[in-house]
Amino acid sequence: MAHLCRRLLYADDLEQGEAFGGVAPDGRRVHGTGSAGAAVNWGQTLPRFTPHRTVITPDLSGTDATVDDGAPLTAERLAAQVIAVIEATEDGPVDLLGFSMGATVAATVAALRPDLVRRLILVAGWAHTGSDEYLTSLFTLWQNLGASDPASFGRAVAMTGFSRGFLNTIGRDQFEALIPNMPPTPGTLRHIHYDLRVDIRPLLPRIEAPTLVIGGSQDITVPVEHSWALHAAISGSGYAEIDAGHVMFFEQEDAFVKLVTDFTEGPSTTPAATDA
Repeated sequence: MAHLCRRLLYADDLEQGEAFGGVAPDGRRVHGTGSAGAAVNWGQTLPRFTPHRTVITPDLSGTDATVDDGAPLTAERLAAQVIAVIEATEDGPVDLLGFSMGATVAATVAALRPDLVRRLILVAGWAHTGSDEYLTSLFTLWQNLGASDPASFGRAVAMTGFSRGFLNTIGRDQFEALIPNMPPTPGTLRHIHYDLRVDIRPLLPRIEAPTLVIGGSQDITVPVEHSWALHAAISGSGYAEIDAGHVMFFEQEDAFVKLVTDFTEGPSTTPAATDA
């Protein structure tokens, strides 16, 4: 049976917590933007992956579970934290999954340390913010709302995080319950500052691990075209699309779990493009 627990690790100048469960320590999940970190991103789906595997979910700089020097975040700095966790908890390469901001970090890890990544999964990620005025404007809006109107910040993030169909299905009360999940804490605003400056395009050709890129066809946070671009830039990568918004593992949990499980437990070959 899976078990979940926490312990402290030290990576770079960061004191961080990690949650994990299962048997063999061979999976890592890298969370997206938000100071709540891994607990909010992976709390619901983690038990689906851990009956026979250990999945470690580190919290990166900017999350409530971490303490660091408060310096601006870079892809290389965040990647170094993930690398330190892998090296501290595993002797060989791991299956590495990153969501949203975490996809930019996971891709950086795979590019800089190909020896540590057995398979790579990039979910709702992107390579470059500055080339997309929509993405730049959205993150700027979040930044401004976070500084001036915290209540509207939470509503805007929840509204863009899910598809209209999903929001209408869960109804008003459940939607209102989503709003506090990503408060505009100083850590969250550090993440958004990082999001505005992302440019990992030079690193993508260096990725060697079999890679699956997963996009959300209704994603209005990081539009699906960014997943298409990642797929095109990573040689030999596979692509799958889920009919959902940005937080697709909440909207279409079964489809998400199946895609990830089939890829990580299948042969070490690149999957064909699919729609879910």
